Amino acid sequence: MSRALPKYNKRRVALIGGAAAVVLSGAVIAGSALAGETSKSNGTSARTLADTGTIACPDVKSQLPTVPASAQAEVDRNLALLDTQLAEANKRLVDTVGQGGANFVQNAILGPLADKRKSTIDRIAISIGRTAEKPQGLDALAECALSTDGAAGTGDEAGAGDEAGAGEEAGAGEEATAEPSATATDAADDGAGEAGDTGDDAAGAGTISCPDVASQLPTIPATAQAEVDRNLALLDTQLAEANKRLVDTVGQGGANFVQNAILGPLADKRKSTIDRIAISIGRTAEKPQGLDALAECALNE
Repeated sequence: MSRALPKYNKRRVALIGGAAAVVLSGAVIAGSALAGETSKSNGTSARTLADTGTIACPDVKSQLPTVPASAQAEVDRNLALLDTQLAEANKRLVDTVGQGGANFVQNAILGPLADKRKSTIDRIAISIGRTAEKPQGLDALAECALSTDGAAGTGDEAGAGDEAGAGEEAGAGEEATAEPSATATDAADDGAGEAGDTGDDAAGAGTISCPDVASQLPTIPATAQAEVDRNLALLDTQLAEANKRLVDTVGQGGANFVQNAILGPLADKRKSTIDRIAISIGRTAEKPQGLDALAECALNE
């Protein structure tokens, strides 16, 4: 026969549930990421996140100049994408707790997050610059830091809940026309050169190879050619940066380090870039399907 729970036990359960909710809110975990999990698993995630800290990023929205009305929607989409990126990074922080060595968080989470944020911030600056003076110096806001005192992300990046779903669309929306910056292009050239100059280190690390995207595209409409070319160049940049990171981190982490720190983030970047290529073609012709299969790359040892 079931027994009624004593009143003091009910009060204790309520207090524990409330504390878990507060910890989860402060940890900036998107609600969608935890959908369908039990209250027990939520408590476990909260305790784990408290142990690992949280990632905090500079506020981008407060540093923007007056946004032209013609750019407002595009800027809002990319600000939402910054929220999504931070939420995903904090989730990865929890999911990979205890993995890798001393530099795992920097190489597997903070580094890739900074790369994504830089691309997104560049798109914001470009969209504003179409009809007003392009803001300068926003790249300084790309770097985030690990906070071990329980502090949450600040500013617009802290509310990554309901708008997280809108973020992916921001990466593939109309500002899919983001141009690789001169710095990114130079980094690709430098990365390729340095990878070739590292001698035995590069040979020991192996190289990353990715499926060729250009050869799999249909006929490209003239109106989309420049945009497609820019994104194909960005794919080259991403691969060069990944190969450079492969050399720079040789010997670090455990068995899954390369997958978690390099190949996984590279596939995410390539998927967004390939999506932009497909969207740009689809504006004036039939949108190519199945290109996502080209996002995954492999390590050649």
